[in-house]
Amino acid sequence: MSGARLPARMTSRERMPVLFVGHGNPMNAILDNRWSRGFKALGRTVPRPKAIVCVSAHWYIPGTFLTGNHDPQTIHDFGGFPEQLYEVVYPAPGDPGLAARVSGMLSPWKASPRSDWGLDHGTWSVLRNMWPEADIPVVQLSIDGFAAPEVHLKIGKALAPLRSEGVLVLGSGNLVHNLRSALQQMRVRKPELEPWAEEFDERVSSALEAKDQGKLTHACDDRLGHVAHPTVDHYLPILYAAGAAGRSSDVSFPLEGFDLGSISMRAVLFQ
Repeated sequence: MSGARLPARMTSRERMPVLFVGHGNPMNAILDNRWSRGFKALGRTVPRPKAIVCVSAHWYIPGTFLTGNHDPQTIHDFGGFPEQLYEVVYPAPGDPGLAARVSGMLSPWKASPRSDWGLDHGTWSVLRNMWPEADIPVVQLSIDGFAAPEVHLKIGKALAPLRSEGVLVLGSGNLVHNLRSALQQMRVRKPELEPWAEEFDERVSSALEAKDQGKLTHACDDRLGHVAHPTVDHYLPILYAAGAAGRSSDVSFPLEGFDLGSISMRAVLFQ
């Protein structure tokens, strides 16, 4: 692995936590608001990692891959935003050695590094606030859009040994993400919290506190889940985080709330 040499093993007290962040609007990368300040606070709360493996909702493709670039590009995977946002660059180094190692850990899912992706806004809009120096190596892990929810949890469990080596496993999505509803709320002066959004957020947070991985895995199976997540790309990163954390980790919510009535900005810290 390139960069600083990782310790061969850390004690359970020293092991890195696992983090899930609701990244929300990419404008959080450049605005001073409740969410960007919350991300900054997370950067002060989480121990500085040797490297980061991030599962972003925005690399949702067929197959399991890792960014193997030495210098991953900053990807502006959105449209219709101010020019200032497109000028943002988060020049964190990659780590081909770590990408290769994690590919080996995920060999049952035929994981492999590739160089045609970089850091999308699910990753850099959060990390730019947490560690603005961009000097921590970052590797992104894709989400296989054809895999069953149980598979994503298993992949997360396979990542667990990284915690004892100073690597932060980071999931970036949103526990509630109905973009159509959010866009409708943008047209009103005071967006109101949707009852179904609050109910689903409470469902997932309760399952996290109970460490009920079965309920987490099947949270999106019913009508309420389909409304909260018309597509599951923003939900699945929590399964990677919960899998990597296991049932022995304490769960807390360092950031809570909703943006535009139907985007949960809840962050989950597993320690």
